[in-house]
Amino acid sequence: MPQPQPQSQPQSERRPEPRTSPAEDFTHRLVASPAGRIHLVEQGTGPLVLLVHGFPESWYSWRRQLPALAAAGYRAVAVDVRGYGRSSRPADTSAYRMLDLVEDGVAVVRALGEETAVIVGHDWGANIAAHSALVRPDVFRAVGLLSVPYTPPGGPRPREVFAGMGGDEEFYVSYFQEPGRAEAEIEPDVRGWLAGFYAALSADTMPGPDAPDPHFVSRGGRLRDRFPEGRLPGWLDERDLDVYAEEFERTGLTGALNRYRNMDRDWEDLTPRFAGAPIRQPSLFIGGAMDASTVWLADAIKSFPDTLPGLHASHVLDGCGHWAQQERPAEVNGLLTEWLGTLDG
Repeated sequence: MPQPQPQSQPQSERRPEPRTSPAEDFTHRLVASPAGRIHLVEQGTGPLVLLVHGFPESWYSWRRQLPALAAAGYRAVAVDVRGYGRSSRPADTSAYRMLDLVEDGVAVVRALGEETAVIVGHDWGANIAAHSALVRPDVFRAVGLLSVPYTPPGGPRPREVFAGMGGDEEFYVSYFQEPGRAEAEIEPDVRGWLAGFYAALSADTMPGPDAPDPHFVSRGGRLRDRFPEGRLPGWLDERDLDVYAEEFERTGLTGALNRYRNMDRDWEDLTPRFAGAPIRQPSLFIGGAMDASTVWLADAIKSFPDTLPGLHASHVLDGCGHWAQQERPAEVNGLLTEWLGTLDG
């Protein structure tokens, strides 16, 4: 299990670019947060737009959005979420609950000398972004969600819901929730596992409709048993894969997987105060038509008039899988900048 990083005094610093990243002039910083420190990457000046990644990614998943948003007149900032990359990785599993991640985002906004920000998230980052807007509307004035639509807190306990999915098979969330189990599968071959996981959820490489679903695990099997092999999706080259793999080889996967292990804690934290609550700030949704998250949560998208009354637009991109901003960067950049242009300030 990865050990927590030393909690030395965070400081801003300019870092050299990873050799595999685009040539844009990104600034890397470490800023103080409740966990110890958050690593962020920024470009541009103007209103602050905070970009939050999902699993299993890093700030690097926004490499194509940072220069586009900067060119459009925004201060674009992509973070490594707590547990990832150069950000702190607390040892306590309960330190990865949603309310802690919301406060990390607030700390980043304050550390950058700002009072408010637009927050945009993908995958788990979409959940973090949505709940940041819900819990701290004083800080997060608008919210963009990629791939995972907003569903208000409440309903049955998550662990019970996931345990009932899949019949004789096990849903991947339940698989990830057992400490150490997914790590034992992933960490002996991080690069190969990531390549397969990214391919399994990408439009151009995902298994066909007659193949076993890669979101489920056979009893006694592994998640990777259902991953496609031997081909990277079009959005991911060997250099990009190196960037992701090198970070997780260094940090391990426990910090990232601990997000799944706090879903019941989130339910306990959020339901009493926010059950059924809408997000009223200006909002945007972008999903992929070939993404299971969009398909399974179609009812959540239909409920947007009630759950996201400030919605500017909901876009489901034909021929797009789960990794929307990486699979379709130009289209996503255009939709983001058009929406941002409708906001004040």
